[in-house]
Amino acid sequence: MPELPEVETVRRGLLPHLQDARIERLVLNRAGLRWPFPPDLVQVATGARVTGLRRRSKYVLLDLDRDASILLHLGMSGRIVIDGAGVGEFHRDPSILPQHDHVVIETDAGTRITLNDARRFGMVDLVRGDGGPLLAGLGPEPMDEDFTGAVLAATFAGRRAPVKALLLDQRVVAGLGNIYVSESLFRAGIDPRRAAGRIGRARLDALAGHIQDVLAEAIAAGGSSLRDHRQASGELGYFQHSFRVYDREGAPCPRPGCPGQIRRIVQSGRSSFFCPRCQH
Repeated sequence: MPELPEVETVRRGLLPHLQDARIERLVLNRAGLRWPFPPDLVQVATGARVTGLRRRSKYVLLDLDRDASILLHLGMSGRIVIDGAGVGEFHRDPSILPQHDHVVIETDAGTRITLNDARRFGMVDLVRGDGGPLLAGLGPEPMDEDFTGAVLAATFAGRRAPVKALLLDQRVVAGLGNIYVSESLFRAGIDPRRAAGRIGRARLDALAGHIQDVLAEAIAAGGSSLRDHRQASGELGYFQHSFRVYDREGAPCPRPGCPGQIRRIVQSGRSSFFCPRCQH
């Protein structure tokens, strides 16, 4: 499932093609994906101008000049394909089969933005006002300047749940997923099983900084391509080559001087990778 860096990479790839563009046509090739498409989606989108592109948690939002936003979620296998006039540098991977092109946006510049989703776990919705139930209750954005150890300390106070479980809770921090939580906890030297409420403030300050560093590095690398993720240009992401613990079970710990080996355990049905020697 794409996490914050992958979604932010897609948003940035869409920006030059959709910012201030007018949607000439929106084509729906089926009735819905994970859920049915809103009945007024085509009517609201057709002729609207895109005034901005935002990311909230793992969603991309296309703000329209009609007091509404188109919300996109890529799900497990969703990909954005960009082609059309003036986009010759983009190459469509032949493995992206056209029968899975479910939503197509055509702009006044002749560009086509296609949501291709083989497994159909993605989502396209219309949101207004505060964004409705999908965005309600989301936690703070970890890339914001005011995301600090103090924010984590206030949320973790008195909590016995494992720190990893809380960091994956979108009500605690928006956008984090299994990969980047594992990598951040390793850099902070924190065992993913540790009770969140028993982590000291200094370590939480460090953890907040490591979360931001990991996310920034992953975004710069175009995200992580483990199975389906591609950038909007069709390129792979490359952060998977920088993993220190994720999916490295049995490998030597990369921390200088640590004799440990990376271990894999299962927490709440998800794999956690960590070094039991230097993460406490």
